[in-house]
Amino acid sequence: MDIATIVGALLAVGAVVGAIFAGGDILAFIDVPSIIVVGFGVIGVTFIKWPVEVLKGFIEFTMKAILFSPANPKETIEEIGNLAETARRESVFALEKVPIDDSFLKKAMTLAADNRPPEVINSILKMEIDALEARHNVGQNVLSEMANDGPAMGMIGTLIGLVIMLGNLSDQAAIGPAMAVALLTTFYGACLANIFANPVKTKLIYRSGLEITKMNIIIAGTLGIVAGENPRLIKEKLNSFLPPAERESEDTGGDE
Repeated sequence: MDIATIVGALLAVGAVVGAIFAGGDILAFIDVPSIIVVGFGVIGVTFIKWPVEVLKGFIEFTMKAILFSPANPKETIEEIGNLAETARRESVFALEKVPIDDSFLKKAMTLAADNRPPEVINSILKMEIDALEARHNVGQNVLSEMANDGPAMGMIGTLIGLVIMLGNLSDQAAIGPAMAVALLTTFYGACLANIFANPVKTKLIYRSGLEITKMNIIIAGTLGIVAGENPRLIKEKLNSFLPPAERESEDTGGDE
């Protein structure tokens, strides 16, 4: 679970709600027509833009901003090093029998054990990465469109409120509710875009990048194993994917 997402959401919502309590009545910021215009409007527009199969996967994809087990590149490198030791000690064909939890790593080792040419292995695994990026881009695009649609529906609500207000200038009692719709729809649209859609999109882009980096580490390690490289050399190469502070000390100790 990503605690940062939960803490960030609580702080952002708390900041808005706290400012409301500090300056006035919370009930003044609750307006059902405004909620209908922005909430149902954004949902409706989203259904128009995207097919149902995309929206089904979108919910699961969005939950990765909270329910996500972050990839650990160091553990992946260590596991690949162990697999390289197995291939060197026994043979590359033994990799197919090694229990591996990660499905992408398992596929890579199966391809290696099948004695596929390096260029074929690289091509197949790169296609997996391209497919992953395509799926993730769809989810990110849905969030990006929601971030645009929120303020747009807020503007529509503002126009509705202004029309109602201008049509009832003679009725003093109608001016207040009309102004509430006019202002609160813009407020709700801005909150939807800047507290939910854009932040979640940014988090998912980051998560996607980490996952792709892990997959690239696996590809590089697999190609090293197929080439018969020394396990230690493979790990040293893979450590280049890590930030300098996280690399093993032996990387900097070669000149001693």
